[in-house]
Amino acid sequence: MTATLPDLDDDLAALAEARTKARQAREAFGMFEGATQADLDRIVAAMGAAASDASAELARLAVDETGYGVYEDKILKNRYNADFVAQSMVGLRTKGVLWVDEPGRMTAIGSPMGVIAAIIPVTNPTSTVIFKCLAALKAGNTVVHAPHPRAAKVCLRTAQVMADAAVAAGAPPGVISCLERASIAATTELMRHPDVALVLATGGAGMVRAAYRSGKPTLAVGAGNVPVYVHRSVPDLGEAAEMIITSKAFDNGTACVAEQSVVLDEAIADAAMTAFTDRGVVFLQAGQQQRLAELIFDERGGLRPETVGQSAVELARRIGASVPAGTRVLAAVLTEVGRGQPLSAEILGPVLSFYRAPSVQGAIARCREILDFGGAGHTLGIHASDESVITQLSQLPASRMPVNTPSLFGGMGYSTSIGPSFMLGTGTWSGSATSDNVSPLHLINIKRIAYEVRPWRGLYESGRQAR
Repeated sequence: MTATLPDLDDDLAALAEARTKARQAREAFGMFEGATQADLDRIVAAMGAAASDASAELARLAVDETGYGVYEDKILKNRYNADFVAQSMVGLRTKGVLWVDEPGRMTAIGSPMGVIAAIIPVTNPTSTVIFKCLAALKAGNTVVHAPHPRAAKVCLRTAQVMADAAVAAGAPPGVISCLERASIAATTELMRHPDVALVLATGGAGMVRAAYRSGKPTLAVGAGNVPVYVHRSVPDLGEAAEMIITSKAFDNGTACVAEQSVVLDEAIADAAMTAFTDRGVVFLQAGQQQRLAELIFDERGGLRPETVGQSAVELARRIGASVPAGTRVLAAVLTEVGRGQPLSAEILGPVLSFYRAPSVQGAIARCREILDFGGAGHTLGIHASDESVITQLSQLPASRMPVNTPSLFGGMGYSTSIGPSFMLGTGTWSGSATSDNVSPLHLINIKRIAYEVRPWRGLYESGRQAR
């Protein structure tokens, strides 16, 4: 008689899936390792085209499954990665000879890392999967995605779109996969698996900490409590207001690089408040601010998941505030930063806090407070034409400082020359290994073939001379 094994419970099945997919990705890497730079470029181009074609489908699935964000904006996020980021990778060398230093007699050789464990957030599931697939395979790696449980289905679908395109373009099966039984335990198992070479983590603070505890090399991003300073030398106050509002309202505020707090130069503060009001911002009264804080944050100061990615009108409805139908952002005028003012923290929704600063030094101090309260190392927006002011602001601990452009579009490298990316490093200010916008060059090892350029015995000779 043949014995039958009992069905695995969900937790054990999830752990088994994580182990199996890590092992299969390592086997696929063994077959993929011989790919040339031309092969990688062809595969990336095919994946980008497929993701672009599926952008609307994936956006609809993301909104329906997670309940977060705006369908039309999620299409743009998908296409930003599928089209713009993919195009930015054209011509980028990641494998074989990267550069040659002829005077120094040294040649740099790119080599892939292996299997990448990609942690995917619920706020931007499809766009993040698209980006991490493109970056991983452009670097010659294979990738296993670990989605947030509330975005498991759409992440699986996105990964399948990318995998089908990669295989059709010549990649071996298994170069891209996704955990179907998404859970914290399965993600942890994947990150710690012996076959995983690198963890690429985007998510909440808890998941980022878990990634660093995995014992594997890790690239992870920190929180994005982003201040933006509007100085009296702003080129166009109305345009600055429009840029900030558009950035924060985009996809109902689910992008961590969007502005969170607006610091206004006292000299133009009244005019600025009018400009924001005229463009769809509603400033809440004190009691409404208190109710909004209680709605968004729990007793421990954490974001309540059910309020993430909701529209300004919906958030207003939930606190019993009457606002015009076209309201784009809710605003709170604050005088302090910290736990005593919950609305001064990062909010993944269309909510801005406003401060007035009597001087540039006062604005710098306020922006530092905001960055220190959950945004260290991320982004600082600047609206000014006075170069001395911009220079003074550069002392602050932010990895990217977009000037006179929306922080969202500038920080991710669309409207500025910052490297196009959907994973933004925050540097050692927040415990991140990089302050760069992550690119395929962060996902390779670089070998250096170096010939002797000075006699090695010279070290001994210089030592004797010193004595």
